[in-house]
Amino acid sequence: MYPIFELFSWFYIYTFWLSLTICFFLFLWMLRRLSHRFGINDTFFFNRILWYFVSIFFFSRVFYVISRWGDFKYMKDPVEFFFMNDYNFSLIWALFWFFLVLYISVIVHNLRSWKYVDVSVLSFLFASIVWYIWAFFGGQIYGKETNYGIEVLYTNPFSPVPYEVPVFPLAIIYSLVFFVLFSVLYMLAMFVSVRWIIWYTGLILIGAIFMIFENFNGKYDFFKIELWINFNQIWAIALIIIGIYGLYRIYKTPKSAEIIH
Repeated sequence: MYPIFELFSWFYIYTFWLSLTICFFLFLWMLRRLSHRFGINDTFFFNRILWYFVSIFFFSRVFYVISRWGDFKYMKDPVEFFFMNDYNFSLIWALFWFFLVLYISVIVHNLRSWKYVDVSVLSFLFASIVWYIWAFFGGQIYGKETNYGIEVLYTNPFSPVPYEVPVFPLAIIYSLVFFVLFSVLYMLAMFVSVRWIIWYTGLILIGAIFMIFENFNGKYDFFKIELWINFNQIWAIALIIIGIYGLYRIYKTPKSAEIIH
């Protein structure tokens, strides 16, 4: 709806950069808060902020371009990859590369991984609440035409949404759902003694959320056209499989779970 706010005739505020800044500081704030609660030295994260940022920005952009290859294959200048006007990233691949860097760092330093994974997942979920609100106002995530009585009409002339009829408010729904998921997992993290159950359950729920609500996505990527599911749903299936396999391992070999004392 409002990708750009014009405060004065010469001064514009882009909701993308504003929201990205807010999300970044929310993530760091929650990361510090949970690190203290779980007994983690938060400098472990802050000393690697640059690596996290580069991996998230670069690879989330790469895989967004892959998913929209039908549009981007005509890109004439590689600079368009970085200085884009669509402000779109692949959230799943942003998460994947963040946790890959985190996993490598944890292994290299021979640390107990569950604390760092839990802190990072909860911080990401917390920041994603605002991230999806931005995506709603910026029009980066929007639904298709439905008739549930909650549809919204994008009328701003700068909006990238191609629909001229009210559409499903997908980004707002994601924000609400991830708020509930964050709240539930945060409470479980405080009371459940088997930590890996929280992590694997979270993977299953996140995958299920994408599998269900991506059916309302108003965008059609390369995979949605060729297959019956889009790029996010393909990786959502992978998250669900990993989560189920992890819970199965805990059930069969309880020693694989870490108990919090």
